[in-house]
Order: sequence, then C-alpha cells, then structure tokens
Amino acid sequence: MKYAIALLGLLVVFAMTYAASNNRSGIRYRPLIVMVVLQTLLAFVLLNTGVGEFLVGGFAGLFSHLLSYAAEGINFVFGGIANEGQGPFFLNVLLPIVFISALIGILQYLKVLPFIIKYIGLALSKINGMGQLESYNAVASAILGQSEVFISVKKQMGLLPKHRLYTLCASAMSTVSMSIVGAYMQMIDPKYVVTALVLNLFGGFIIASILNPYTVTAAEDLLEVQEEEKQSFFEMLGEYILDGFKVAIVVGAMLIGFVALIALVNGIFQGIFGISFQHLLGYLFAPFAFVMGVPWAEAVAAGSIMATKMVSNEFVAMLDLGKAQGLSARTTGIVSVFLVSFANFSSIGIIAGAVKGLHEKQGNVVARFGLRLLYGATLVSVLSAVIAGLYL
Repeated sequence: MKYAIALLGLLVVFAMTYAASNNRSGIRYRPLIVMVVLQTLLAFVLLNTGVGEFLVGGFAGLFSHLLSYAAEGINFVFGGIANEGQGPFFLNVLLPIVFISALIGILQYLKVLPFIIKYIGLALSKINGMGQLESYNAVASAILGQSEVFISVKKQMGLLPKHRLYTLCASAMSTVSMSIVGAYMQMIDPKYVVTALVLNLFGGFIIASILNPYTVTAAEDLLEVQEEEKQSFFEMLGEYILDGFKVAIVVGAMLIGFVALIALVNGIFQGIFGISFQHLLGYLFAPFAFVMGVPWAEAVAAGSIMATKMVSNEFVAMLDLGKAQGLSARTTGIVSVFLVSFANFSSIGIIAGAVKGLHEKQGNVVARFGLRLLYGATLVSVLSAVIAGLYL
C-alpha cells in the first residue's frame, strides 16, 4: 500500500511541477531519472541499513559533542538563570548556534570548507546536467546558509539571467544551514535531519530542472568564488561568533512573534468558528500529507504542522510536532523530513534582501518571483518526504 501511495505522491509532485514549468520542451529527462534513483538509494541507505545507521549515528554524535562544548560557554554566561532541571529553549537550542558558527568560520579561514564545497559541487554538476555555479551554490547553501551563500558568488550576481538566478535562490530556500542543524537535532530525530539534508540537495535540482529548465553553454559555465576580505584569525573568529549570536537572537525573536500571533489567530478563529486556524489549515494540507505517505486518519494533524511551517518557520512547526499527540512513528518521520528546509514565506524576504544587498536590480527580480520560489521549494520538501516515506 505504501508503495502505491509513494507512486501517487511522485506523480502529484511531478504533475504540479510540470504544470508550472516555464519551458516544458527544455526539460532533460535523463538527469532527472538519475537523480530520483540516487535519492531513492540514498534514502534506503540512510533509513534502512546498518551503514546508514552508522553514518547518522556518527553525524549525530559529532553534533552531540559539539553541543556539549557549546554548553560550557553558555553555562558560564547564563548559569543559574534556568530553574533546576529545566532546559530553556533559547539557552539549550538556539545559543549553541554561536559555537557552531565559530567552527564554520574556522573551517572557512583554513580553506577546508571552500575546498569541500567546490569539489562536491563540481561532482554534482556532472550528475545534474546543470552549471558549476548552480551546483556550487546548492552545496554552499547547505553549509553557509540561505543569505550568506550569495556573498561568495557576488562577482557573478549582476551577470546572471533570471532563470539561473531562480535556481540559485531555489537551492538556498530548499536547504538549511549547517549552523542550525544541531538545533534541529534537539527537536527531531537526527536521522530525519540527515536524510532531509541529502534528499533536498538532489530534490532542489530535480524540481528546478522541471519548473525552470535551461541549458548552460560552455562559455557560461563559469564559477568565480569571491575570496573573503583578508582578516586576522581573531577578527574572523569574532565576526563569526557575533553572526551566530545574531542568528540565535533573530530566530528567538521570530519564534516569540510567530508563536504569539498564531496563538492570537487560533483564539480568534476558535471564538468565531469553533475551530482553530491551524486545524483549518490542516484540512487544506491533509491531501498533501496523504500523498506523502501519512495515513489518512493522521493527515489533518500532519497537514496542520506542515501549514504552520509554511506560514511561520520550521522551528515553530518542529515545536508543534514535538507536542503532537497520537501521531505514528511513520507520520512523525515523514513530517520531520518535510520540515527540514527554509521553505516559508519569511524566507522570500530574507533571500530577496540578501540579493538586493549585493545587487539592487537582481534583488527586485528575486522579489518578483518570490511566490514561485516558495512553490518550488515546498515541492522539494514534499518530494523528499515522499521518498523517505518508502522506507518508514
């Protein structure tokens, strides 16, 4: 039964993507088939084999150690604020981002990350049939984040046509930054975080190849990575530490605002219609949850969490998933994979603002296709959840 539903899910995703394509005759099907097969194989390895369990366990163990080191600094500054035995979300989940950001800065400074990103991107470009720039950007987005990644390719930003710019922005919205992966792992099972990271990387290319197909000529297939301004080690370290703290503060502020606003809207809808706003959205998203592999009896509850992610952000949705009652392990896994991306309305503004800060004209172009960007990135999340559902 689950295989039939997965097939239905794939057909729905590809039909919705194909219907919105801006150049159906330009779609190249061979790279698409290869990437779907790779997604399926990687999901099987990560979710159903001892090798996958070992890899996920190693990745989760690494972040567990890093978070324990981060706790040393947090406890030194904020020790005593928390009640005995309590674990405040801001201290335990968000503030470790500061330490992870510092580590990313060190790896950038030592040229380790640029080397990894460049050559993984180069290998991906041979598989996906897209340009080196697009492949580099997808890998860099998964490590640096959806706004920081554009700084590294700002030399080419003003020269990119609309269709290539769309692919770059879609990759940024479809992934998550490595600095907050540790935070996700404290909210949902690490194996779903790792699986989503891998599947979204290929899923972004798959959806973009159908929704926005084009061919990059040899003359256009150039990659010019912007070298960071020369800084001393401690200048760089201080900058990344402060950037990490800003991310923690921004996420915390957004959580306060969104959780409060959702509670307000739920209260208004409950008072007027006798049903909460989130529950109402659950009915709208229930068919999508079902084709992802969620049992129909749990589709409304799952759809409500999916909708929350889209209208607010993944952190709010993950909190709701953690509080949800009566969801099966299969549903929890499928929804968890869906939640690990930046596909939400606020990301449109973040990405458009980041690009506009580097090139005003291109930033305006991004703002104009913002809803199409969210549409594509959401389909990437649905596709990853459908593939993961095969093995849950």
